[in-house]
Amino acid sequence: MGALDGKVAVVTGSGRGIGRGVAMMFAAEGAKVVVVDPGVNVDGSGHDAGPAQQVADEITAAGGTAVANFDSVAELAGGENMIKQAIDTWGRLDIVVNVAGNLRDRMLFNMTKEEWDSVVAVHLKGHYNTIKPASVIMRQQRYGRIINFSSTSGIIGNTGQFNYGAAKSAIAGLTRVIAKDLGRYGVTCNAIAPGAATRMTQSVPEASRQLRAAAGIQTGGTAAPVQQSVYAGLREPEFVAPMVAYLASDDAWDINGYIFNVSGGTVSVAHHPVASRTVFKPGLWELSELDDAVQNVLMKDINNPAPPPADLEVAGRDTAARPLA
Repeated sequence: MGALDGKVAVVTGSGRGIGRGVAMMFAAEGAKVVVVDPGVNVDGSGHDAGPAQQVADEITAAGGTAVANFDSVAELAGGENMIKQAIDTWGRLDIVVNVAGNLRDRMLFNMTKEEWDSVVAVHLKGHYNTIKPASVIMRQQRYGRIINFSSTSGIIGNTGQFNYGAAKSAIAGLTRVIAKDLGRYGVTCNAIAPGAATRMTQSVPEASRQLRAAAGIQTGGTAAPVQQSVYAGLREPEFVAPMVAYLASDDAWDINGYIFNVSGGTVSVAHHPVASRTVFKPGLWELSELDDAVQNVLMKDINNPAPPPADLEVAGRDTAARPLA
C-alpha cells in the first residue's frame, strides 16, 4: 500500500522538471495521475504533446496509472477540462497540484503588458482555473488536497521578476485564504516554494544571477553546468516531490495554509507575515517622531535589500546619526 493508494491527482506542469518528479512519485505511491503539460517553451510559447504523453507512458510502463492532458492552465476551459478528465476517467478527484509556470523576466521599467499578462495568466490565473472547479467537487465530497507552488521571488523578491514575483506572492496569499475557506470541509491547501535546477532556473540570464547574488538571493540555477556542482544531486527537481506527496497524503490532514520551502534535502516552514516590531503612541504621530521610531526601533539593524550605490547622491543619506530610542 502506497501513501496515496487509490487517490486521483491532477498535476499541472508535469511533463518536465518538478512537476514530472511529483507525478512519478504520486504514481509510485499508488495514485492515478492526470499528467498535464501543453509542452510549451519556458516563456510559454509553442506546444508539444510529447512531454506529457511521455511521462504518462513512463508511469504506465512502470505499472502505474496515468493519462496525459495537453490543456493550458492559462485558460479557464483548460483548467475545467483537467478536472473533468480526472472525474470522467476514474470517477473521483482527490488531489490538485499546481506546478505549471513560465518566465518572462524583465526589469519593470522595460516590461511589456504582454510579458506581464502572460506570466500572471499562467501562474496566478492558472491556479484559479484549476482550483475553482476542483473546490466544488472537494467541498461536496468533504475531502481534498490542494498543493500550490509559490516562490522565494514572491516571498522575498528577485531582481527582474516583477511579473513572476507578483504572481507568486499572490499565490502564497490565496493559499492561506483557500485553507480558511475549505478547511471546514476537510480540504487542505498548502504551498511549496521550491529550489531546484530546472529549465526555468537555468534560463535566468547571468547578469540577473550576479545581481541576485550581490543581494544575497539564492536561486535554483547556477552559472556553471549543474553536473559540475558537488551539490547538484541535492538540487535535482525530484527532491521536491516527497514533501508534495506528504502534503497530499492522509497523514497531513491537519496541515493547512502553510508555505514550505523545499530544496534538496532541506524542508522548512515559513512564518506567516506577522508584526515583528511595534511602536505605539496614544495619539497622532508627528513625522519627526516617526523618523526616530522607524529608524531606531522598527528598522534598527534591518538592511535595505537594494541600496543605491555609494557614488549616487541621495537626499537624506548624510543625515547625522540618530540617538537610540
